[in-house]
Amino acid sequence: MYSNFDAVLFDCDGVLVDSEPITNGLLRDMLEEQGWTLTPEACFRYFVGKAVIDEKARIEAETGKPLTDAWMHSFRARRNAALDAHLQAIPNIHAAIELIHLNFDGRIACASGADRLKVELQLTKVALMPYFEGRIFSGHEMPRSKPAPDVYLAAAAAVGVHPSRCAVVEDTVTGVRAGVAAGCKVFGYAPAHVPTAEHAALLAAGASHTFIDMLHLPSLLSQKVAQFTIS
Repeated sequence: MYSNFDAVLFDCDGVLVDSEPITNGLLRDMLEEQGWTLTPEACFRYFVGKAVIDEKARIEAETGKPLTDAWMHSFRARRNAALDAHLQAIPNIHAAIELIHLNFDGRIACASGADRLKVELQLTKVALMPYFEGRIFSGHEMPRSKPAPDVYLAAAAAVGVHPSRCAVVEDTVTGVRAGVAAGCKVFGYAPAHVPTAEHAALLAAGASHTFIDMLHLPSLLSQKVAQFTIS
């Protein structure tokens, strides 16, 4: 049934958990405290799919203040508390993951640009950890973070599958580029409320397909994707 792929590699934020509004809202507030005022939309556009520390130069240029270890520690602590209090799973992800995990004999992994503590906190919070434990990869632990392919290459190696036989599920342009650079086939998740332009951006970055509901994913993985489509 799944002859197109031998493994499926998932991003975390925005794919498994609906964390990005929480994290970006807190980041916007903390940047404003430092003197850089952004709209929620602008903050999302600048930072979604990226590690905050990777944007250090821009943050320092905009705030006129150094991005210190103490500030990063405070951000992560406040972020984790907010996630622990408010995080929700992506709609229908449990049903999709259960079926994909079964049909791929457990050859799935989580390959995130976030730090490991955040990823593990989130997967535990929404009861997805049993599907991914032992197969969690953080861009913070790689030589390069997304959009470099390192985290996806590490995940593919760990499940013993060549990247060309791996499907990647991503929700950001940065993540799509990382999956494509690794040599994987990338599926772009953009839920129904996301503007059509977001689908176009994911496709332009190299996604082979976009879809709006996680319930569609198991069947997409069994099909040959011959055209760029919004499901």
